[in-house]
Amino acid sequence: MEQPHALAEAGAGAGVEAIGDAYIIRPLELADLSKGLCDLLAQLSPSPPLSEEAFRARFVELATLGADHLILVAEDAATGCLAAAGAVLVERKFIRRCGLVGHLEDVVVDAAARARGLGERLVHRLVEHARGRGCYKVILNCTTELKGFYAKCGFVEKNVQMGLYF
Repeated sequence: MEQPHALAEAGAGAGVEAIGDAYIIRPLELADLSKGLCDLLAQLSPSPPLSEEAFRARFVELATLGADHLILVAEDAATGCLAAAGAVLVERKFIRRCGLVGHLEDVVVDAAARARGLGERLVHRLVEHARGRGCYKVILNCTTELKGFYAKCGFVEKNVQMGLYF
């Protein structure tokens, strides 16, 4: 079986988009490990470096999920380094006539690239992908400090998030 080089699937939000001359938003690629993916994710949550083998194995595993798992990155056109990343996972439900729910996960913008609208653009693309897949809602968990950002992206506070960590 041929291994994929990009987590690209048909659907809204999955294509490549240039943001001026500064950034390109596109699906995650195998080469992105060397473009600072681990360093970027570490700005969101403790994330030790991955070996190329571990990254490739997870990449191939996620590719088998097709359009139900989309990871987008924003690449700095000048440096080739990643400036942002985010994912949307599609959950298949029984409620709502076997409805679909999008889960926004691991959205992060590099500290040096913040306040340029990059995060909003990335979130919009992920939401549009979920909408294109037929999701009836998109949900996420965030810190109190990020509530304003997600409100700017159209999200409203609802319910209470709880977690059990291992």
